[in-house]
Amino acid sequence: MKLFPEHFLWGGAIAANQVEGAWREGGKGLSTSDVLPEGLFGRLDERGSDNEYLKDVAIDFYHRYPQDIALFAEMGFTCLRLSIAWSRIFPRGDEAAPNEAGLAYYDAIFAELAKHRILPVVTLSHYEMPWALVKEYGGWGNRQVITFFLHYARTVFQRYRHQVRLWLTFNEINMSLHAPLTGVGIPMESSPGEIYQAIHHQLVASSLTVKTCHEMIPGARIGNMLLGGLQYPLSSKPADVMAAMEANRHWLFFGDVQVRGEYPGYMQRYFRDNAIELHITDEDRDALRHGVDFVSFSYYMSGCASAEPEKYLQQRGNILNMIPNPHLSASEWGWQIDPQGLRILLNLLWDRYQKPLFIVENGLGARDQLTAEGQVNDDYRISYLNDHLQQVREALDDGVDIMGYTSWGPIDLVSASKGELSKRYGFIYVDRHDDGTGTLQRYRKKSFGWYQSVIASRGAVLK
Repeated sequence: MKLFPEHFLWGGAIAANQVEGAWREGGKGLSTSDVLPEGLFGRLDERGSDNEYLKDVAIDFYHRYPQDIALFAEMGFTCLRLSIAWSRIFPRGDEAAPNEAGLAYYDAIFAELAKHRILPVVTLSHYEMPWALVKEYGGWGNRQVITFFLHYARTVFQRYRHQVRLWLTFNEINMSLHAPLTGVGIPMESSPGEIYQAIHHQLVASSLTVKTCHEMIPGARIGNMLLGGLQYPLSSKPADVMAAMEANRHWLFFGDVQVRGEYPGYMQRYFRDNAIELHITDEDRDALRHGVDFVSFSYYMSGCASAEPEKYLQQRGNILNMIPNPHLSASEWGWQIDPQGLRILLNLLWDRYQKPLFIVENGLGARDQLTAEGQVNDDYRISYLNDHLQQVREALDDGVDIMGYTSWGPIDLVSASKGELSKRYGFIYVDRHDDGTGTLQRYRKKSFGWYQSVIASRGAVLK
């Protein structure tokens, strides 16, 4: 049996706003995540009252990170993908001087990871930005936010240049098309032209951040992060094949710009056909030429596209609305399970970009049951991950250059879409529930030992 490469990075992925809690501690400012306490599609609460929400404490990683990182090390993690909360470093986003308490907090996190020889993979913006930049500047719809983000990026590059060598710019950057308030800090009802203009500013910021990282941290690598929304034609009708091609281009466009450094012809046609006129300067075009070093992405499910979508019930999964594939089963949340789709996606991205790939999110959300003996028998999660990792190994054998794999939510966390804890992904169970009750105690699930053995054997135990 072929083993995974020795240098392959194994780990898990978390996001600050879904694990840290401590939403008002250490000088942290209000973020877009804080005002969407019930998830990306929930109601807006600008937190003027004493209302308390699940994310305010989350799983209390802010105070419990030494214990949690020790558990990650016990599993054999060689890397951990995590994010820095922008509003911990610049509470309003427009300050000249950073918040020292926020910088010191991540100093401690990186020191703890180093103690366990776990490499940090750091996302600069993961589903959050300072709320003041939205309220007072109009979010990414305002070109000035590029300057604020670059100031933030330079600050953390300077501070952590010796601790962090792998960086990502924006998490699932294509999700702004579906959740613009979280993605680019503009109202959900914004027009397509307003959304794409804000996205343009974010793409320019991403490219300038790549340039800045290369200048400030020689030898560091920085990538983008796509929501891998793979869609198949619902049938072999040419019209359905074309619908699938166009659906995939809606998210591949972001990778095309971030890797190739310019807007592709198909997107320019889309703008023409839909009367979208973007303000793009010559300086912007120069900036976009600074391409990423690698492409990272999330993958949970695939879907189908049809030239007649109105005839079919669509399922929202990981933000995207897609037509269910009649040949696949689904999770409790209706997300279709398609391990082979991961191999297809890896080959698609490798053929398209010829850049190293990094699977930075993949996992199964399920309602886990903690037994009286403190056990969680999550064989369904083991099966899901086993089947997906088998396909990763197949893609490696296909010749795809894959840097590593970080499962989503190696410890239970608050979900992004609905702000709930009942949808659990972790190898580690956290005793906290949707109503806020629980001790926050950690328990190793059955999948904990399984993933530990996968890492230790370099995949030899996969079936």
